[in-house]
Amino acid sequence: MATTANSTGVINDLIEINNDRVAGFEKAIADINDENIDLKALFQGYAEQSRKNSLELAAIVGSAEEVETGNSVSGTLHRAWIDVKSLFGGSDRASILSEAERGEDAIKKAYKDALSEGELPTEALNTVSSQAEGINAAHDKIKALRDAAKA
Repeated sequence: MATTANSTGVINDLIEINNDRVAGFEKAIADINDENIDLKALFQGYAEQSRKNSLELAAIVGSAEEVETGNSVSGTLHRAWIDVKSLFGGSDRASILSEAERGEDAIKKAYKDALSEGELPTEALNTVSSQAEGINAAHDKIKALRDAAKA
């Protein structure tokens, strides 16, 4: 499927933020202690969701030289913020979930922006819409867990 330069850029941005999400969840998984072991499985599932999203999006872009394989600058800063927070005792359940929700806010916004820009071809629009539903559900789950942890 042919994509325009603008739609390829939008799709590559989504690939980047999905890559960031994978790296962010993997970092969180590595830092989670045994008392929050249930979050490891949840975060592993969400990392896998983003790996799948990236593959689907890369298939839409098509040409290997046009597919984004890295992480975004903002995602790298997000992971650095997780590192700093862990140094200051941010390893309790509410802190972990608050940081995860902050990351989910970013990817949720990226999908919303991609859908509202109106530059995606039909196939990409269908894929991005479907992925956005999964991202929104993940965000809502993390937010609910965060709210419960704060209560």
